[in-house]
Parts: sequence; C-alpha cells; structure tokens
Amino acid sequence: MPNIKIFSGRSHLDLSQKIADRLGLELGKVVTKKFSNQETCVEIGESVRGEDVYIIQSGCGEINDSLIELLIMINACKIASASRVTAVIPCFPYAQQDKKDKSRTPISAKLVANMLSIAGADHIITMDLHASQIQGFFDIPVDNLYAEPTVLKWIRENISEWKNCTIVSPDAGGAKRVTSIADQLNMDFALIHKERTKANEVDCMVLVGDVNDRAAILVDDMADTCGTICLAADKLLSVGATRVYAILTHGIFSGRAISHINTACFEAVVVTNTIPQENNMKHCSKIQVIDISMFLAEAIRRTHNGESVSYLFSHVPL
Repeated sequence: MPNIKIFSGRSHLDLSQKIADRLGLELGKVVTKKFSNQETCVEIGESVRGEDVYIIQSGCGEINDSLIELLIMINACKIASASRVTAVIPCFPYAQQDKKDKSRTPISAKLVANMLSIAGADHIITMDLHASQIQGFFDIPVDNLYAEPTVLKWIRENISEWKNCTIVSPDAGGAKRVTSIADQLNMDFALIHKERTKANEVDCMVLVGDVNDRAAILVDDMADTCGTICLAADKLLSVGATRVYAILTHGIFSGRAISHINTACFEAVVVTNTIPQENNMKHCSKIQVIDISMFLAEAIRRTHNGESVSYLFSHVPL
C-alpha cells in the first residue's frame, strides 16, 4: 500500500498497533508531550507530503486531552502538505450530547464535528455512533461502521441455545438496532421503556415483550455508569428470564460501573475494544472483549484504494 501513513494518538495504542499489523504497516513516528502549563505539543516525526494519512484516536481515557491531541495531529499533517487526512475515531467523543433536549444545553457533538473539519480532517471513520444523525453534523464524508456482524457471530458461537433467546433493547432508542439483529437471527425481540428523573438515574422500567423461560440478550451501543443496564438485567430476571447477557459496542465503564457489573446477574458482558478494557477485565471476570481492529483496518484499506466500504456493514472481514 504505497503513499499511506498511519499515526496513533495515545488514547488506544494497542488497537492502533493491531490495525497497523493487519495492514502490514508500521505506525508512523509521532512524539506527543505536554508543556509545564499542560498545553499539548505534537511533533510528526516523518514526512507526510503527498501522503494519504490516517490518524487513529479513540474518545476515551482523558477525553478532552485525547480530542485536543487528535485535532493538533490532524492540523500538523494538513499543514505539512498531506494529500488527505482521515480521522479514525472508534468511539466518537461527546456523542451522547447529540441533541438539544432542554433549554440552554449545547449540541456538543456538532461542536466536535466543526472542530474536526476546521482542524483539516477530510474524512471520518467511526463505529456505532450513539445517534446516526451525527453524520449530518459534518460537511465531509463520514463512514459509520457497525459492530453488528461481530455481535451476530459472537451470539452464534458462544450461546448454545441462541435460537431460543430474546434480544432486548434497554431503551426505546435502541429498538432499530435490536430488531435488525433479531431479524437476521430469526429471534424474538423486546424492549424496556424507562423513565428518567435526571441524567444517569432511572425512575421506573416497563418490559414490552416476552422473555419468560428464555435467555435474554441486552444489546446497546454504549454503557457508561452501567446503572441502567444492571437495572434492566434485574427486571428481565424478575419477569422470568433464565439468563441475561449484555453486548455493548463501547464499554465506557466510568464511576462505579465495574462494581455494578460484579454485583449484577449477568452471565457475560461483551464489549468491543473501541475502548481499552485490559484494566477492567482484571477487576471483572464477566467482561469479554470482541476485537474490531479488522473492521477498521479493512475500512482504511478500502478507503485508501477507493473501494466501497458498505461490505463491512453486513460482513466480518476475513
């Protein structure tokens, strides 16, 4: 693959290395440091003139630092005469703030989109956006990949009685995602209607559907404090579910999330590695990780070669 350079920010070096290894490339040289006043400084250590540049940085860890680092790396490559700069953002930062749901609140996802465009990004590759309309916040191409093919594969390979399971969405917003998976597996689906008193606090839950004498598989795009998904698991057991699994694309697991999972009734909590999970796995044996580096690597390869990326929406790359 000539005329291509891949650089990694500091948020998820392990994933970046897996992507580079799959493409048979070396990660580009980049030095990132902070001055004593905490300003971020980035030095690109090799020529990018005329190159097709891909910068991998996930929205995790110190999210604000990761975002600023990404913006500076994009700008550094752009003013160093890179022909195209693509930001590969496995977990899009501020994606939960995608609409104005009350007075005087910002649409921060739109602000991040503007910042990426102004920094010089020509293309965005991301995975399972919290809301698909975030793609419309950009005036540049956005490829929103889906973890769904790997979810289908994991269910078939790891749940012996999967044909007698029910796919459950923990909220109404995830109904489309759940029905798509249920249709492809020819399974029943259900959803949980929840009412919130305030952010991250759920007042009550109502199950719409049937999980009696069946294993239930909760599917969502992200879990932050895990309060909602743990309450959903308790609700499913109370109405007759035999076992409960959770499958999530982005395992943010902030605050007391790990202790919530440890005390909850999950058989397994399955997440992708859009966010590093090594430390979480040490403290919680229920967490299992699906590697999605092959999706991002194949998306980079196809983008660089001018091929269609839509194949990845329904197939796991070999």
